[in-house]
Amino acid sequence: MSKAKCHIRPYQLKDHPHILQLLKKNIPKYFAPSELDDLVDYLEKEREDYFVLEQEKQLLGAGGINYFSEEKKARISWDFLDPAAQGQGLGTQLLAFRVDHVRKQKTFELIEVRTSQLVYPFYEKGGFQVQKIIKDYWAVGYDLYQMEMRIGEAT
Repeated sequence: MSKAKCHIRPYQLKDHPHILQLLKKNIPKYFAPSELDDLVDYLEKEREDYFVLEQEKQLLGAGGINYFSEEKKARISWDFLDPAAQGQGLGTQLLAFRVDHVRKQKTFELIEVRTSQLVYPFYEKGGFQVQKIIKDYWAVGYDLYQMEMRIGEAT
């Protein structure tokens, strides 16, 4: 993959099979096999804002945001990249895009992410702090790392 500029746009139904393929490429390194069904359920029933990242017209990543207005909280959800595109700053761009998207709404005080021990350092670099860890939460060997960032702390 080249370092060409990426484009982030809202998810469309035509993206569904490509998103599932991207997740499959990240199983079992970053996601448990059982999480594929969870993603299908999310995309069909729980998706609020969901975005795809394209580079040279190729879908290389995706990630969402869910909102909890009463708690003044937004949650970064279901983000992943094609393994061949990792390490090029694309994940950082996708995360920054969503943090900025939440910040512009001016109604939220906190952004939360629920991830695993496998990628929590990525979110730490993005300004998130670990709040809670639950062993084997997602599946055996996939722990929950619940992290958060106060909007005023976002970079």
